[in-house]
Amino acid sequence: MKFKPGQVETFLKSPEPGVRAALIFGPDAGLVRERADRLARSVVPDLGDPFRTAELTPGQLRDDPARLADEAAAIAFTGGRRVVRIREAGDALTTLLQAFLGDPPGDALIVVEAGDLGARSSLRSLFEGATNGAAIACYADDGGSLEAVILDSLRRNGLRPDNDALAWLVDHLGGDRRLTRSELEKLAVYVGEPGPVTLEHVLAAVGDAAGLSLDDLAFATADGNQAAVQRVLERLLREGTSPVSILRGVARHFQRLHLAAGLMAQGRTPDQAMAALKPRVIFKHTDRFRANLRRWPAERIAGAFDLLVAAELDCKTTGLPAPEICGRALIQIATAAGRAAPRR
Repeated sequence: MKFKPGQVETFLKSPEPGVRAALIFGPDAGLVRERADRLARSVVPDLGDPFRTAELTPGQLRDDPARLADEAAAIAFTGGRRVVRIREAGDALTTLLQAFLGDPPGDALIVVEAGDLGARSSLRSLFEGATNGAAIACYADDGGSLEAVILDSLRRNGLRPDNDALAWLVDHLGGDRRLTRSELEKLAVYVGEPGPVTLEHVLAAVGDAAGLSLDDLAFATADGNQAAVQRVLERLLREGTSPVSILRGVARHFQRLHLAAGLMAQGRTPDQAMAALKPRVIFKHTDRFRANLRRWPAERIAGAFDLLVAAELDCKTTGLPAPEICGRALIQIATAAGRAAPRR
């Protein structure tokens, strides 16, 4: 059973009785864990209850395949339905889970967590096609969904971000749901009490987050600095930032360049164009942003943006390794930037 984005929240709050196992997967590991926890709590409010929860690893199931059926059929000493969780699942578990869904014992809910499974994944296909299974994809927050997460997290602490602060947070968070919430908690602690949140608050509290690494990568790409692109890209991937989030971060930079280039075409100076962007360009980046505008005319910016969008689509649909698709696109753009002489 495959869910549309608008159906996920309803399912997490109250899963359909006929669903015996759910696969929660995707490149956003934080969102995978958050949704898995929420789904498990719909059955067992206290996830620390040892009588009603069990955790299995792929290694345990490989060594003892019958363990899954045993845990699913077990009766809780304190009563109530049980939850069995499997983390770091992959296609190697497809045959075992297919057998389980074909004749599931007991009444426990099986919650399976996995990373980014491509369209050709046998595990993903199994859950999407099963009438008693569910597949929930978890991709990086962006746009309206990310803004909703930010506003919800801040409002819980009585905080009201102004337009510049909210725009900066939307531009720099979203690669991982858990990291996003962690950075917002850090911001709440920094502000200290309910009230307005300004861009100055955000830069002071969240300015050292992974978003700045994305800024470094975006500028290195637009500068044509291939060595820096490879270095920062490798760091982001090691830290768990998804290739799709990386591509979107760099695409936002080129989108802002395109907006500024359009304002310059209307007669504004580079500084006036940068000042009109929301959020405004951070002071320490103004020289580099101005240099990017000299290097990239509007038509070439549009071409780079299209290449980034195409790479994101390839990451989601081709089944090829997403990190390689991402790196190839960034190096291609950086190479083009290196060949272009800055305009005066």
